Amino acid sequence: MSEEPVTLDFERLADWMDEQGLPGTGAVLESRFLSGGTQNHIYEICRGDQRCVIRIPPPQAPPDRDKGILREWRIIQALDRSDVPHVAAVAACEDPAVLGRAFYLMGYVDGWSPAPKGSDEWPEPFRSDLSTRAGIAMEMVEGLALLSRFDWRERGLDGFGRPEGFHERQVDRWSSLFEQFKVRELEGMDVVTGWLRNHKPLDYIPGLMHGDYAFSNVMFQKRAPAKMEAIVDWEMGTIGDPKLDLAWLLGSWPEDTSARDPTSPGIKDMRGMPGRSQMLARYAEVSGRQVDDFDYYVILARFKAAVVLERGFARAGDDPKLQSFGASVARAMKDGAELAETTDYDR
Repeated sequence: MSEEPVTLDFERLADWMDEQGLPGTGAVLESRFLSGGTQNHIYEICRGDQRCVIRIPPPQAPPDRDKGILREWRIIQALDRSDVPHVAAVAACEDPAVLGRAFYLMGYVDGWSPAPKGSDEWPEPFRSDLSTRAGIAMEMVEGLALLSRFDWRERGLDGFGRPEGFHERQVDRWSSLFEQFKVRELEGMDVVTGWLRNHKPLDYIPGLMHGDYAFSNVMFQKRAPAKMEAIVDWEMGTIGDPKLDLAWLLGSWPEDTSARDPTSPGIKDMRGMPGRSQMLARYAEVSGRQVDDFDYYVILARFKAAVVLERGFARAGDDPKLQSFGASVARAMKDGAELAETTDYDR
């Protein structure tokens, strides 16, 4: 949900930037609102040769959003100068006396995000030259594979999450959340939760996970060949199981991408992109992780997605967009149950 921007005290921001010794001292600070919602507002900041982005909660955001911003900053800092596609870490401010909320500055990425809004969103040459799209898909899965190899302990994220018992907590965590806003029974939920309680991954190697890894949360350079510049929006980042991100990305990825699918809940036009098995093989090659237990993660991802979307549906009111989540929830839970009943995965 986009909102009108709240005007920041950019003069005070410039003073703070001077106090931090950031580039552009004395130059006029120029700003441009990029996007915003109930959780964050994002502005482009230009000052001298410094071009960056400020990410800050709006005044009406819950008080704990400040902690969330600083939690994101820890990830931005940790990723800086790693081989994972990332934005540059510039500076962060914990003191709400400066701008009213905690905030951080990160590098500006002059790119585009292939958000799931249909084929009209592909820029040239990716719109007309289908051969260029394979690179987008491979960059997506390779970026995730690089993230799975990221040494989070060495980079200062030890203690950031609770990797121990990660899978043992999943069913109870999401089931408990569902009960908080439950408005209806969901067909297949008992099948999915029962299956997950009785199955585990073949192995579990804790790592940094994004939590919502999708086309909408990555930035690419604007020209071919496709090159991912950064993974963005780390609101749900934690230390957990990176292969759950893989299932979030590839759980509904078709094997045959040769036809445009207007019913797809994600990207509608995937023509020219490799199928799911090729994507999985590339992930395994780059990450060094096995993907034989991928069905487990798909079932878990569909269960999680159903609960997340059902929360929006339960609060829909007269909002047609949130009301539309109802069908997506039912489909995700049903697909998860059907996969659980047919998979030969026996761990």
